[in-house]
Amino acid sequence: MNRSKISFGKINLNPNKPAEPVKMVTATEDEASTSVTKAMVGGFKKMGKEQLIRQVEEVTDDMESQHLKEVMGISGFGRKTAKVFDINEQIAKAREVAPPKPSRTDNDERRETGEDDSDEEPIFGPLPTDAVGAEMEAKNSAIAKTKKTNADSDDGDDDDTDEDDEDDDDDNHLERKIPNTHEVQMRHGSRAVLALAGDPAGARLVSGSIDYDMCFWDFAGMDSAMRSFRTIQPCENHTLRALHYSVTGDMILVVSGNSQAKILDRDGFEKMECVKGDQYISDMSRTKGHTAQLTSGCWHPYTREEFLTAALDGTLRVWHGLKSKEQKTVIKTRAQGGLRTNASACAFNRDATLIAAGCVDGSLQMWDTRKMFVNTTHCLRGAHQKDAEISSIQFSYLGTQLATRSNDETMKLWDLRKFKEPLHAWTDLFSRYDTTDCCFSPDDKMLVTGESLPKGAKEAHLHFYSTQTFEEVKRISVTDSHVIKALWHPKLNQIFVGCGNGVIKCYYDELLSSRGAKLCVVKTHRKKKHTEMIGVSQIITPHALPMFRQEKSKSSRKKMEKERLDPVKSRRPDLPITSGQGGRVASSGGTLSSYVIRNLGLSKRVDDDQDPREAILKYAKEAEENPYWIAPAYKKTQPKPIFTDSSGEPDAKKAKEE
Repeated sequence: MNRSKISFGKINLNPNKPAEPVKMVTATEDEASTSVTKAMVGGFKKMGKEQLIRQVEEVTDDMESQHLKEVMGISGFGRKTAKVFDINEQIAKAREVAPPKPSRTDNDERRETGEDDSDEEPIFGPLPTDAVGAEMEAKNSAIAKTKKTNADSDDGDDDDTDEDDEDDDDDNHLERKIPNTHEVQMRHGSRAVLALAGDPAGARLVSGSIDYDMCFWDFAGMDSAMRSFRTIQPCENHTLRALHYSVTGDMILVVSGNSQAKILDRDGFEKMECVKGDQYISDMSRTKGHTAQLTSGCWHPYTREEFLTAALDGTLRVWHGLKSKEQKTVIKTRAQGGLRTNASACAFNRDATLIAAGCVDGSLQMWDTRKMFVNTTHCLRGAHQKDAEISSIQFSYLGTQLATRSNDETMKLWDLRKFKEPLHAWTDLFSRYDTTDCCFSPDDKMLVTGESLPKGAKEAHLHFYSTQTFEEVKRISVTDSHVIKALWHPKLNQIFVGCGNGVIKCYYDELLSSRGAKLCVVKTHRKKKHTEMIGVSQIITPHALPMFRQEKSKSSRKKMEKERLDPVKSRRPDLPITSGQGGRVASSGGTLSSYVIRNLGLSKRVDDDQDPREAILKYAKEAEENPYWIAPAYKKTQPKPIFTDSSGEPDAKKAKEE
């Protein structure tokens, strides 16, 4: 059987034209070369060498398959043969379901005038019914949206009113985002709290103050009394200026008034102490560590064992590695004339590409971590008032904005893309401490800072400002002392405020906040058992007789010690026997029966040391005078009792008969 093969060129489908017969070119075993030639002439006029070789191989494969079928009765080994289609039948079906001829459109006019440069578009079969319906729905929705947009654009006055309403809604919306519906107070001590830090997971909080104490607060373990579970003095007699948790939350950076920063673990045990530099070397880049008091410090945003410190020796130092205890980089801060100036605050940006330092001369300097630290990348000399140190530098979460707080009673917001002028400056923010800071809200829409208590004022406030409109969103009265630290935890959505009277206040919202202080306030504080005290007047009579003397009232501690010495009240167990033989049996009698009798209370004392014969003869006279048991029975058979001589030796025991 000879199989026919179809070869065709370009097919143009026109529903209005009658179907033209398709020329069929057949190839048999005898006419293989002829079929190839016809295919080249009729269907593929421009055929390359590779296509010609491919065509010859296909014809050869068909001949081999035909020969295999004639010999073995099978067409091929798992190879699927090409499906044969009836072209005329397919064209007739396409003409039946084809849509009507479209009307004249702009595309046709452009095509006729020659404006359309595209080639002749191939005509495909009709779209499925579902696709056509979806396309029509999309067109209808687009038309409706366009009409709505046009109608909205016609009313200009209404748009202005809507914009004003939206602005009011935004202000109210920002105020609703502040979690301040509830307030909890934690007592750190009696001195000002200069440092606050929360771990990334939001499970713990650490605080440091002027009184050298560092307190650990665990929200899962505290009750409503809100007491810290540990208080230590990590730097002896040095105030704690800054505390910072690492990115993993397992280490704490402690920056104190000392020149050596310390690394503590999560529970407060020391893991590392930085090396102290040589104070007699003038070039600070040649020393192994800081030589003056530390002012600030922070961890690297994503490198676990890398942190940054700043000190009054005019340098910033990047440390890497806890075991090596070596500094990685030394950065020098310079004043206007190239002289040394001290850095009072430092920070990494969110992706650790910039290191920012605020100096005591009011300048703001930045270095790119991907370059050498010789020259600054950004330097603004007049960022704040001269000789007014910058107490805090905070980068926004997006990394495009920077906020600085200074002792010149101002807080400024900067845009890193336009760094020459601040976006806005807020004034009249009195600050008495050089650690007063500011922080961004988790969505970067608000900026929070505290103020010190001015003279004559009764309460200090916490201020919330919008970073978009620069207006004050809210003001919260905190305490009758200074507000130094403000921490808005992004995961807990709670605000922690460190005050000058040793109080830490936590603000949270029942709906917006999660965990943190909410875990503590629901736990009731367990009160200690109060002993009933009865006051009795005691008459002291030193010369009274012993039977009339009254015992002196003793403290509960002495009473417990006295009861402890009493073996009955303290229920002391039997002491071990260290001397003698026989153990406890010997202590109560020579036999087991005597031990049982004594322990059961049947006899007070059993004398097993005396001779049993003598004990019996002791009652011989009484038995002879008043015979009752033994004598009447032996009166006839043995009128005269015969006793064994006590001096005689007892007979040897007879051997047991086998």
